[in-house]
Amino acid sequence: MTFPFFKYEGLGNDFLIVEQGDGPEVTPELAAQLCDRHFGVGGDGVLVTGFKQGSPFMKVINADGSVPEMCGNGLRCVALYLVHRGMLKERNFTMETDAGPHPVAVFPEGRVGQVRVAMRHASLDSSEVLSDGHGEFLDAPFVVDGRTLRVSCVSMGNPHAVIFDDVGDAAPELGPRIEKDARFRAGVNVGFARMRDRATIELKVWERGVGFTLACGTGACAAAVAAVETGRADRDATLTVHLPGGPLYIRVGQRGERIEMTGPAREVFSGDTLLDAGAR
Repeated sequence: MTFPFFKYEGLGNDFLIVEQGDGPEVTPELAAQLCDRHFGVGGDGVLVTGFKQGSPFMKVINADGSVPEMCGNGLRCVALYLVHRGMLKERNFTMETDAGPHPVAVFPEGRVGQVRVAMRHASLDSSEVLSDGHGEFLDAPFVVDGRTLRVSCVSMGNPHAVIFDDVGDAAPELGPRIEKDARFRAGVNVGFARMRDRATIELKVWERGVGFTLACGTGACAAAVAAVETGRADRDATLTVHLPGGPLYIRVGQRGERIEMTGPAREVFSGDTLLDAGAR
């Protein structure tokens, strides 16, 4: 059985985009097969899109079969895909996600495009991230294997733990350890951040269910929020967040306002892949 897909990437964060109803239902098992870089197409996740009651939607399934609430880079890719395929005539529209609606503006230039997303407002209520959280948890001490780190908890509809401490070469060990720490309600995305100056952040993100990726849109937003709320960066300024795959531009306004994220997306290729019977 063949399965049609489109491959898109945003700063190297790569996805298979499939339309709901265009082939078998994408189960966690099927997503894992499709994302396998040796035996499948390869990708950080599968993005399922379509329309519900006339509105476009996006559902994310990670390469390990887990289902996160939101993916900023994936949202840019799906928005560009919908414009590329002519499924939406307008270039300003609202995308429904499991983390709520997100208004987007698409500026296509051939296979590439810039997409501006009004992300949901950031929540600093640590109970959305920590199992026993209450109030804010910003630059708060968090002990991991005897090492005390300063951690800031931010929810962008999905949970993030942002660390500005210099962890040296320990990030590959700390990422998975913190992700699965029982103190977090449902795992956590871990951002290792460094301020170059008050308007520039260097960031690597260990994504829940994926590992280190070249880029993470919600992670960039969470890091920018943590930088502003801890006094490292200025509110209402455009911050440049440098990820391994390239820069995203984030503006953090007043509390309760949506976070603005702007960055690229690109169509890589499309095709059909054969499915193993056991993955249907």
